[in-house]
Order: sequence, then structure tokens, then C-alpha cells
Amino acid sequence: MFEKLRIKEHMEVTDANGRHLGTVDEVEDDRIKLTRTDSSDNMHHFLSLNDVDKIDDNRVYLKSAAVIPEGVA
Repeated sequence: MFEKLRIKEHMEVTDANGRHLGTVDEVEDDRIKLTRTDSSDNMHHFLSLNDVDKIDDNRVYLKSAAVIPEGVA
């Protein structure tokens, strides 16, 4: 398990294959809020902290089974 305090604003969020999904805006409770500028609909989207596999090299990697909301890159 990782510490959610390690997730910081402007970190890149990728899927399990390293494909860019978005950029962290902030962490709210047990969710990662992504910036609007990376979304196809110009809206904030949220990812569950349960979907995070690891944090490495200023990048958040999601699990392969992560639920990725529609509108995320």
C-alpha cells in the first residue's frame, strides 16, 4: 500500500501500461481529482485511490483493472 500523502499536485497519472490519462489537481478524501485541461470534456474527473497500483518517478500508475471515467484522456 502507498501513502496518499505522496500524491502531489501536477503529478502525471497513467494507466497500467504507462499511457497518460491526466494530471493530478489535488487529492480529496479517497479520490484523485484530475485537472480539467487533460479531459476531453473540460471537466474535472475523479479516480479512486483504490485504483492506484504504485507511485514512481513523479508518476501515479493505476492498476490494470482500474475504473477510468469517460472523458479522461
